[in-house]
Amino acid sequence: MSTPVGAAIGVLAGVALVLLWRSVVDRRPVASRESRTVLMIRAAGIEWLTSGSLIALSAAAAVLTGLFSAAMTGLPVVGLLGFCAGACTPTLVIRRRASRRAELARGAWPDAVDALVSGVRAGMSLPEAMSGLATAGPEALRPLFSVVALEYRATGSFTAALDRLSTTASDPVADRVVVALRLSREFGGTSVGETLRTLSAMLREDARIRSEIHGRQSWTVSAARLAVAAPWVTLVLLSTRGEAAQAYASASGVVIIVMAAVLSAAAYLLMLRIARLPQLHRLAT
Repeated sequence: MSTPVGAAIGVLAGVALVLLWRSVVDRRPVASRESRTVLMIRAAGIEWLTSGSLIALSAAAAVLTGLFSAAMTGLPVVGLLGFCAGACTPTLVIRRRASRRAELARGAWPDAVDALVSGVRAGMSLPEAMSGLATAGPEALRPLFSVVALEYRATGSFTAALDRLSTTASDPVADRVVVALRLSREFGGTSVGETLRTLSAMLREDARIRSEIHGRQSWTVSAARLAVAAPWVTLVLLSTRGEAAQAYASASGVVIIVMAAVLSAAAYLLMLRIARLPQLHRLAT
């Protein structure tokens, strides 16, 4: 193994050890960034994962990716870029999982509201109908309504159960359902079914429009991701040849690789920004 590659591996290992040490030793108060991390992990539904273990997982992924990249190409700069990519991968995977779970939950809310309407029509009270969703509601929302049902049984307060629903879901659609349920509970009478039916229709239409937009833009996003990844796959393949590796190992080659990495990252982030749909804002419930 050449000296530059060995030095790069030593640097990567040192950074990984520092990250691991900080994840274990650092016990400072939770900052806003860590709070966002905790919320992201909770939204992804990974109960065993914590902020510290995510840092350790990112460090391990960074070291493995960095070592693999450096060994495949023999280029320290590619190993460093692989280290950076590996460090970001666990967070990106968790964020993607949280996004998918949120989309599934939002698609299930119209069915949940329809189930509430059916329960009210059958003579059930709103608290009883909502508690019943823990076993008979959409599968994606059953864990959420199980927590809400436990809260209602423990406190006997429908308001406390709605507060727990809003806090646990942490979702703009859930906030709108909570507001509708509060209004239905407050006014009662024949307005309950009408309010819930109107809400279900609005949620279903919003989900249909978003699904259609996602379907139309998915091929564009996939093509953009392929366009970003293709040059780096080509670089790895070319670096297996000695003359190409020597060219990229020069000072000008390192500058070209770094600039290409910056441009690729900027283009990818810009693509995600352009493709992002308008997000609903949470309501004060």
